[in-house]
Amino acid sequence: MSESPVDPRHHRDVVSFIRRGGRLTERQQHAWDDLAASYVLDVPRAVSSTSVDPDFRVDLAAVFGRQAPVVMEIGSGRGESLVHAAAEHPDIDFLGLEVYVPGVAQTLVTMRHENVTNVRLAVVDAVPALSTMLPAAGLEELRVWFPDPWHKKRHHKRRLVTDHFVPLAARVLRPGGVWRLATDWEDYAEQMREVLDRAEPFEFSGTWSERFSGRPITKFEAKGLAKGRTIRDLSAVRR
Repeated sequence: MSESPVDPRHHRDVVSFIRRGGRLTERQQHAWDDLAASYVLDVPRAVSSTSVDPDFRVDLAAVFGRQAPVVMEIGSGRGESLVHAAAEHPDIDFLGLEVYVPGVAQTLVTMRHENVTNVRLAVVDAVPALSTMLPAAGLEELRVWFPDPWHKKRHHKRRLVTDHFVPLAARVLRPGGVWRLATDWEDYAEQMREVLDRAEPFEFSGTWSERFSGRPITKFEAKGLAKGRTIRDLSAVRR
């Protein structure tokens, strides 16, 4: 696919998230004060507080202090899936991208509670992070769990998983690396499947995947199930 990554020097008029405010609880603030310097990446900015200086590059081995496979989750929220996966796989390193600072702080709280150290976090927009910040072919897996569905039709342009996102995902995954997705919105699931069908850098079966066993049922997913929604999993392999 010839689509060029977005130039992160420019402001994006359409983004896939809303930057919600929110104060930290006392416990979250203590975790942030104690752990952020070690586990939250210090990312130089370009324009906004979630942008990335296009000259900034992350050395994953240096960040984690070792050579190990790296799995990244976009929109890691409060870290339920991320910390669970890291605790289950101490031989793998996990990077979470999240724009909601209280969510990042809560992830630090959970990391401390679970004694997990193989997680790093970044408060960044995924597009510039995948465009320039991360090394090419540096990831073993890319996970996108329950991205904002932007369910109103006029907002569909804000959805993360589109044809424009495919070259970014392809850039950061190693050959043989896996792109995993899940959503509880049926029309977004269909859109994701159509995007993967057209994604030339990826091998895709064209069918739904079995539920990924490495993803715990989070509070968010449980709410979707309680409302009678069907959870759809998809996966594709980088050629």
